[in-house]
Amino acid sequence: MSQTSTQRRQRRHLHFDALIQRVRQRFETFPEPRRCPSFPLADTLMAGLALFSLKDSSLLAFCGRALDHNLHSVFGLQAIPSDTQMREILDDVTPTRLRPAFQDVFRQVQRGKILEDYVFLEGCYLVGLDGVEYFCSQKVHCDHCMTRTHQNGTTSYYHQMLGAVILHPDFSEVIPLAPEPIQREDGQVKNDCERNAARRWLKQFRKDHPHLPIIVTEDALGSNAPHIRDLQKYHVHFILGVKEGDHKHLFEQFEQRVEDDLVESIHEEDAGTGARRSWMFVNGVSINESNQEVVVNLLVYVEVDADGKIHKWSWVTDLTLTAKNVQQVARGGRARWKIENETFNTLKNQGYHFEHNYGHGYKHLAEVFALLMMLAFLIDQVQQRCNPLFKKAWEKKGSRCALWEAVRHLFASFEVTSMAEIYRGIAFGFKRPTLKSLIEQGGAGSRGDTS
Repeated sequence: MSQTSTQRRQRRHLHFDALIQRVRQRFETFPEPRRCPSFPLADTLMAGLALFSLKDSSLLAFCGRALDHNLHSVFGLQAIPSDTQMREILDDVTPTRLRPAFQDVFRQVQRGKILEDYVFLEGCYLVGLDGVEYFCSQKVHCDHCMTRTHQNGTTSYYHQMLGAVILHPDFSEVIPLAPEPIQREDGQVKNDCERNAARRWLKQFRKDHPHLPIIVTEDALGSNAPHIRDLQKYHVHFILGVKEGDHKHLFEQFEQRVEDDLVESIHEEDAGTGARRSWMFVNGVSINESNQEVVVNLLVYVEVDADGKIHKWSWVTDLTLTAKNVQQVARGGRARWKIENETFNTLKNQGYHFEHNYGHGYKHLAEVFALLMMLAFLIDQVQQRCNPLFKKAWEKKGSRCALWEAVRHLFASFEVTSMAEIYRGIAFGFKRPTLKSLIEQGGAGSRGDTS
């Protein structure tokens, strides 16, 4: 078999219907904790995934599809619970149980050779880590909500998660990994924090992917000694943003090296825009005065545009900096924004309704819905990367929101056997039947009703 045909066969395993079936198989392995359940747990989880795959604006709108044959043919549902039943069932699901579904999709991405394109530097993949808030209310709350007290005495209840995505500066698509909820644990009084969530995420990541070489890129909140020790403990490289105002000792070492003429640098000028760029770097400086043993390498990147405006970025890394790699390291540091723009902003503003409260529950519902949405987003990103039908349909509609609207319309209007049929219909068009012919096919009773 030729390499092209093999690649084509492998990538079919990455298309929407194949991945949905894979996730369905995983959900069916989950033990059922309830006796004589009205709706199986696997069906309820798949209903939640279908909700976010179709991008319905509310749980009530989705439950209006209860009799839709396509939920069976595309998502394997025999029936779906009501909105109240779905909330009650999913509220009892521990969020960590959903991690294997992310791993299943990730393994298919590896199998399809898609991940090879994302190798960034020294054989490693670039992983963006960042926290995001997805729920906040002064009235609705649950056992795991964190709290925020305001100056006027009111209290807000909120949920966050630590998102993690494999990214590359050259690609708009990201490959989400299982996120880590940032929430108050059972019996805890203090709020959780992003640093603790990162520690849990790293431990679980290395358990799930013991040999995957990665470089974590984060904003300046990550450039602290305890977090760097955690990264080192789990054999993870890093490129962390750093601010001069927060790391006086670090930059004093840099300035001393400048005075001693020990700072290496490279410079270039863009002939097209007139911009001037400089990369200045030193190896072997301590992160701060209190943690002299935590040694990092510092890269300072300065860009002066044609109007003379100066832009400056700085990062610390454990990668040995050389004239050959500093430009790529800087690209990795600047690519961190993709977890904000290509991930969180997409979820908030491109039809996923990330900050909409589909249901909060008393235990885990908010986290489970957030994870199911991220799982749907992962499947969509894989489609965007390697499914020609999806890309053609998106090109035809022009925007994500328009594409999701078209998918919902065809899903509700026609009987289909797969999501591929819907993508094909959007991409290449279809012959629209007349309403009269459809009514006539309904039988004499229907004709009598119209006379």
